[in-house]
Amino acid sequence: MAAPQSSPLHLPAQLLGRLVERPSHPLAVLGEALALPLLALALGFWWAPNDPLQTQGAFPWPWLAPVVAALRYGPMAGLASASVLLGGWLLLELGHWDVFPQMYFLGGLILTMLVGEFSSLWQARARRAETLQQYLEQRLEQLVRQHYLLRLSHDKLEQELIGRPMSMRDALAALRDIGREPAALAQAPGTLLRLLAQFCQLEAVALYPITQDALQTQPLAQLGSCTPLQTHDPMVQQALQMRRMCHISQTLSTQQHSRYLVAAPLLDLGGEPYGLLLVEDMPFFALQEENLQTLNLLLGYYTDGLSMQALAQPIVQAHPECPPLFAFELQRLAHIHASTGVPSIIVALQFQARALAQELPQQILRLKRELDETWLLQKNQQALLAVLMPLGEASSAEGYIARLESWMHHKSGGTLDAAGIFVQVLTLQGQAPRATVAQLQALAHA
Repeated sequence: MAAPQSSPLHLPAQLLGRLVERPSHPLAVLGEALALPLLALALGFWWAPNDPLQTQGAFPWPWLAPVVAALRYGPMAGLASASVLLGGWLLLELGHWDVFPQMYFLGGLILTMLVGEFSSLWQARARRAETLQQYLEQRLEQLVRQHYLLRLSHDKLEQELIGRPMSMRDALAALRDIGREPAALAQAPGTLLRLLAQFCQLEAVALYPITQDALQTQPLAQLGSCTPLQTHDPMVQQALQMRRMCHISQTLSTQQHSRYLVAAPLLDLGGEPYGLLLVEDMPFFALQEENLQTLNLLLGYYTDGLSMQALAQPIVQAHPECPPLFAFELQRLAHIHASTGVPSIIVALQFQARALAQELPQQILRLKRELDETWLLQKNQQALLAVLMPLGEASSAEGYIARLESWMHHKSGGTLDAAGIFVQVLTLQGQAPRATVAQLQALAHA
């Protein structure tokens, strides 16, 4: 059998990706915008010394440099590249400026500006799509985590109660309460470690803060006999670089020695590290995959709660009756609208006394979509159910209302109005979240 022939050209596997990657620093962008036409001029001198700009040629090849710059960075970069070509012509034609090739430069500038505007338009669309995708990925990650916690809580509750002093429900309730009171926020790291020690059987554990991507040596909290932090420990470095949980079996497979059994970074909703949990001692039988997964998920639930409380704090302080999760989602969607222009919808359902007598608000609550957040406001003989629909438009609200009408028709043969339910639709466009909450409260008390 003939041996496979090897190609004489050996290129890095990601060379093409590195070539098309756009730098973000303004000086790098300016340097590339100026270097491309200089390279075109150099090639022109090599190819046609008498006419390097190809003003008399069949095709103006040097204009490809401003076109590429405009396509990558927008019209301003294209104009900067075009100015280099203009400067090159002025230097080459000293004393002959009266024969300026007007059509040559006019056509090139028009082409460059068209390409630059096209680039700016699609870059804005790409940024908008990336922002929306990031939001949906965050929601999906939260839903997956909650689904796993729910399955673990229901399927393993009886077995865990035998060997553990608390249930998953107790652990989640304790994590959810962390940070609700500002006075207790400083004690949150210690509360978290005590909870993890009880639920995941940790015996020596410490939580270290990360400030501006730098791991601090002074712990936020610690339990058990913990030794001073070793920042150059291989497991610590691996967890910080990979931004995911690492444990002792991974370092053993790479024949590296580590003082720690588990290193788990705490990441916020944006994926930025908030702290690093280091476990120095735990029972041997607790060092198994399911317990480590539970530990990682509880840490994620904790950091999600801190992010939610911090973002929802202004609304909750001004309107204490507003649920933190509703306020948190309202703030996030307002930020998305400000950065991308994509609106969201709130469907406000007003319930009269006859609808409350049939417990219709609780029944409609069970019909909400998984991504929606709800807030039920009750006042005397009236109630208001606010359904926040992320990234929704008028068509989303119409579809939801049509589904409620169909449900009510199958339930009682009537309409929402006949049942004492009146619908209003609010669009989150330019409204401050606090103003939206105040508007909902005004509707509830009307």
